[in-house]
Amino acid sequence: MTMPALVLRTLAIAAPALAGAALLAAPASSPQAQASASEVLPGYWEYTTSAVGIRDTEQKCVRPSEINRFFGGLSTRRWRCEYPVREVGNGRTRFEGVCTDPRGRRVNVRLRGTYEPEAFRFSGGAQLARGTPYLPASITARRLAAQCPANAEYF
Repeated sequence: MTMPALVLRTLAIAAPALAGAALLAAPASSPQAQASASEVLPGYWEYTTSAVGIRDTEQKCVRPSEINRFFGGLSTRRWRCEYPVREVGNGRTRFEGVCTDPRGRRVNVRLRGTYEPEAFRFSGGAQLARGTPYLPASITARRLAAQCPANAEYF
């Protein structure tokens, strides 16, 4: 495969994996992670994902029953992610895992960040193939309100 073809293939795989990163969906699994995740409040949230030069901002209503899934890590509608390494506590997070798309393509993911009840920021990257560098990615989120507007889209 030629270098330009490899770069185009890499971007074609990376863009969907990272651009949709704002839909956080991996549930917290350890008791420590669940206790810490409850420190992030439900409500009306705005989050921005930035990856591979693509920036996307969304607003969603997060119910109390969804807050652990919302805060628990990086997954998207298209990519199913699992995080064997999940550390959450004292205002800091670290996630490491693998995301897989419906075709079986795998992407290694590393994220670190900080959180408080009404905001969090994760930064890190995704590795598209073993031995290649991680491409930078970030997620920033802030709670806009405790109550959601009537027309809000739910998480």
